[in-house]
Formats: sequence, C-alpha cells, structure tokens
Amino acid sequence: MRDSVLLPNVDTGLFALPTLEQLSPPARATHPPRFLLLYGSLRKRSFSKLLALEAARLLEAMGAETRVFDPAGLPLPDAEPDTHPKVQELRQLAQWAEGMVWSSPERHGAMSGIMKAQIDWIPLSHGSVRPTQGKTLAVMQVSGGSQSFNAVNQLRILGRWMRMLTIPNQSSVAKAFNEFDDAGRMKPSAFYDRVVDVMEELMKFTLLTRDVSPFLVDRYSERKESAKALSKRVGFRTI
Repeated sequence: MRDSVLLPNVDTGLFALPTLEQLSPPARATHPPRFLLLYGSLRKRSFSKLLALEAARLLEAMGAETRVFDPAGLPLPDAEPDTHPKVQELRQLAQWAEGMVWSSPERHGAMSGIMKAQIDWIPLSHGSVRPTQGKTLAVMQVSGGSQSFNAVNQLRILGRWMRMLTIPNQSSVAKAFNEFDDAGRMKPSAFYDRVVDVMEELMKFTLLTRDVSPFLVDRYSERKESAKALSKRVGFRTI
C-alpha cells in the first residue's frame, strides 16, 4: 500500500476518466458542421471581412454551413441592454454554431475594437448554457504592412478565456491590400494556401470533437463544487 502522504489530495471519486464510449460515441451527428464567422472592421472594403468571406466559401465547399455576422449597428458593450436586436442576433448565432472563425485587422499592434466588442457581447454563460464552451475556433488577421501575429495571439487568449478549442493553425495575411482582387476574391498565393490549411484543420477538429465536447471540457473543480452544493441542499432537506 502506498504511503498516503504521496497520494494526491483530491476526491478521486470525482475523476472523469475517459471511456471508449465517451471518446467514440456510437451515435454521431450527421448534419453539416455549423460555423459562425466574425470580422473586425466596418470599412466598405474591409480586408478582414473579405478574408472571412473567403473562409466561409472554403468551409461551404468542404460541406459546412456558415453564417457571417455583420457588426454594423452592434452597440458598444454595456451601452445598450442585451435585448438590443444586434446583440440578440449575435448571441443566437453563437449558440447555433459548433465552431467559429475570428478575422481581425491589426490596429495599433492589436485586434480592432470592433472585433473585441463582438466577443465581449458573447457571454461566458447564459442560464445553464455556455454559448462558446467546447466549440472549435480558428483565428486569422490581416495587416496593412509586414506580417505580424499580434492580433491572432490576442484572439487565442480570448478563445481560451471563452473556453473554446482553438486549433493550432492560424492565418496572418501581410499587406492585405495586395492579396484581394477588385471583386473581393483572395488571389492565389502562399497566404491563400494557409487559409485553406486553417479551414481544413478547423473542419477536422470540429468533426472530431463536436460529439464529445461536453466531456472534453468537463472539469474536476466544477464537479467538486456541484457535489458540495448538492450535499448542502440534501442536508438542508434532511434537517
């Protein structure tokens, strides 16, 4: 018998160790993967929007269903109640989606305020539903100058905070004004090939995880809190 001092100081009865059924459920979803795409600029010729639209075309060609949210008219966070029509539209799309694509311009070495405002309006929880938890995420950015990764790095931090499964690959398009034609389509290039790579990876991760995401993001600390709260309620009723 092992020395109890060497054993972890946890309630091992609350461990959620994976079973084959949990990691490979017998019934898998057959509908097309659903993706919400957000972009971070209101310019008439917004390169972050054009990049998001190109990503949507790729996802649809791969068999997905997509929605692209238009941030025009979305109020600043807390400037209006969350009953505002644009806020409700965004939140409903966030709940509908099984994965997301965030495409932001880099402004002053960071993501745009418009990008951040959209993410800030998506709650971490809504009643008993967490709109983003366990859903996949791909991050992209466009730059007016040389290639940078400031915006995508920030988006990754937000994705983690929103408890999303952010895929390893990402896209950063330098000198974006050179990468789209007059019709708004992305020109063939190494940048375009990377976008294809990212959307392929997003599809793969979504198909692999969407049926098991509740198990993947289930946390010991939260199960412990729930068990403690339940025991208090049961004890109160007993008394």
